[in-house]
Amino acid sequence: MQDNLTIAEKEFTSRLIIGTGKYRSFQEMQAAHAASGAEMVTVAVNRVPLDRKTESFLDHLDPKMQILPNTAGCYDADHAIRTARLAREALETEWIKLEVIGDPVTLLPDNEQTLEAAKVLVSEGFIVLPYFSDDLIMAKKLLDAGCPAVMPLAAPIGSGMGVQNPSNLRIMREQLPDATIIVDAGVGVPSDAAIAMELGADAILMNTAIAEAGDSAQMATAMKLAVQAGRLGHLAGRMPKRLYASASSPIAGAIK
Repeated sequence: MQDNLTIAEKEFTSRLIIGTGKYRSFQEMQAAHAASGAEMVTVAVNRVPLDRKTESFLDHLDPKMQILPNTAGCYDADHAIRTARLAREALETEWIKLEVIGDPVTLLPDNEQTLEAAKVLVSEGFIVLPYFSDDLIMAKKLLDAGCPAVMPLAAPIGSGMGVQNPSNLRIMREQLPDATIIVDAGVGVPSDAAIAMELGADAILMNTAIAEAGDSAQMATAMKLAVQAGRLGHLAGRMPKRLYASASSPIAGAIK
């Protein structure tokens, strides 16, 4: 079955997007990336030497992967906009994962500042994928601003807590049937990824769950399969929930 993910007219066969932070070595990162099957990788602009004068994870990325710079570490719209412009110049890409953090302890996003930055960056030709709280109204505003996809969190960044508000994601999917929804932040184990996909997410972005696993490459493989399984389960359509039992083998016509 051909079921590709399309963002801004670019097709991806994988619905798993991965990161570059927290790996114990460049070699471990490379192995995990290869095992994941991902075709897009996010890069924190504020923590990498963009002039390439010193070695960094940029030197160890598969050149076939779509680089998705992110504005991690930005706490207001102006800083995020400047960071995005720097990323476009240094990495030669219009793609940007927009992050504007509102609180240094919880690392929860500032939705209003995110929207403000998104409007400016879209007007400048960026392909903006905004990270925000799982809020339906903000999702609508970001889509109306011209973002080709939205990236609601499942739980706080790096928490590994899994999907904390499944109802929000389900509502977002039902109310925005044509939108591209990428769940970002909070996935800890493969079952979390499968649940997010079963709820109707189009893709998942994760980093810590793979990078901090005991065996990153093995976890990357597990996440790849979980995303695929969750997607297939969503497309197949689940059975109805029932209060009472329903026999697996009907007794009509059975021998008495």
